[in-house]
Amino acid sequence: MYLRVKPPHGEIVISAPTRMKDAAIASFVHSRRSWILQQQKRVRAAYQNAIEHIGGTDSPQTSATQHIEWSESTKQQAAQNIQSQLPQLLDHWGAIIGRGPTHITLRLMTSRWGSCTPATGRIRLNLQLGLMESRYLEYVLVHEMTHLWARGHGEQFQRHMDRYLPDWRQRRRELNRMVLW
Repeated sequence: MYLRVKPPHGEIVISAPTRMKDAAIASFVHSRRSWILQQQKRVRAAYQNAIEHIGGTDSPQTSATQHIEWSESTKQQAAQNIQSQLPQLLDHWGAIIGRGPTHITLRLMTSRWGSCTPATGRIRLNLQLGLMESRYLEYVLVHEMTHLWARGHGEQFQRHMDRYLPDWRQRRRELNRMVLW
């Protein structure tokens, strides 16, 4: 069973096998009540920091009232912003981390900033990073590249991140205050 709290208002989405009884689903949701309330509060607070692409300008800004409208030109701009930074970031961090991705894919994601498949070396980055300060792209890229060495987010992963990017926790906190669209 999968439970998710969606932006911007904290709607609850549950995915469960069709054969699962309604009572079991209700029990699961009830057992996760405090987590749900906490996530809804986080999502609503993040909505206050939603990224807005104002009036066709090239610079994203924060807004409490609207969110990005993802036109083809906005997607292209975001992709170009990321692609223009990637060569330098990959050269720099590949030398430090000692391993680089085999392939990077850019796409709009609604529930994460990036992901990594260590077995194949593939990294996926959220297109939304292309409309943010470059420090967030750097953090997500380093985070995902670190997964090429350390699976999960345990002590080994955290030690690597502390060594590579000492302020990674602060960047993560800031980034997670923003809404994923």
